[in-house]
Amino acid sequence: MNNKSFIPLLLVLVSLIWAGSFIAVRVTINEIPPVDLGFLRFLVATPLMVLILFLRKKPIRIPTKELPSLIVLGLTGVTLLYIFQFIGIAYTTASTAAVLINTNIIFIVILSAMFLKEIFSLKKTLGIILSFLGVIIVILAQMRNENIVFSDVFLVGCLFVLLSAFCWAIYSVVGKRLLTEYDSFTVTTYAFVLGTIFFLPVVLPNITGVIQNISFNGWMAVFYLALLCSVFGYAAWYYALSKTEAGRAAVFLNFIPLFAITLSSFFIREIPSILFLLGAILIIYGVYLTQKT
Repeated sequence: MNNKSFIPLLLVLVSLIWAGSFIAVRVTINEIPPVDLGFLRFLVATPLMVLILFLRKKPIRIPTKELPSLIVLGLTGVTLLYIFQFIGIAYTTASTAAVLINTNIIFIVILSAMFLKEIFSLKKTLGIILSFLGVIIVILAQMRNENIVFSDVFLVGCLFVLLSAFCWAIYSVVGKRLLTEYDSFTVTTYAFVLGTIFFLPVVLPNITGVIQNISFNGWMAVFYLALLCSVFGYAAWYYALSKTEAGRAAVFLNFIPLFAITLSSFFIREIPSILFLLGAILIIYGVYLTQKT
């Protein structure tokens, strides 16, 4: 298989695996609390990322002057990102969270325009408007779906997911300079290590009891999130980025909400309404417009 066909297939596979994470979290949070699940994901994944980092035999040292930026990356790209995201999934649905998380691209565009002075074109503006209109429609559609949403806590869950998307935007904007000056996989591994450490004050009081009561299915979910979503997903993503343009690769991320909607319908019977699908389409198209220009 040549590179032209392999890379797109690899990116589709990564998007499918990342979409599956929303379903894995949704079915596991009844057994493992969201914050503890996020910690266990990185407790398993981080040592493997460090091992891969050493095996790659590339420069791994990052100067201590970059520590403040790395701390921000650890907090926004790991700790807060997954605390917000997993709590958000617990209070909403897998499909809703997967669609709303796609707004991270919109937040990246806004923050890049504010702090990196990147051009804010008419098409980007239109994309942002369409995406946020889609967010409103998705939330309203799910609040009207009594088979899925049972209380106003759903709105809180949506807010947590949007905060998670905003965290990824901060991670992306702050990390942009580091990712151009240093190896991207190395920077990501540093973020994993620091982010795992930052989980400790939150999870230490209860994590021993949580671990003792995890079932086989619970551990399978943890390993799915750690090994496939984190280790394989990030390694494959950066390999693809080394072989193709970032803009081309980013387009494949639009498959994540589509895959998540399909998987959640099939596995956990979260059947989307027409209004929900309309909102999802607006978000995805808005994101596409911001990436295209």
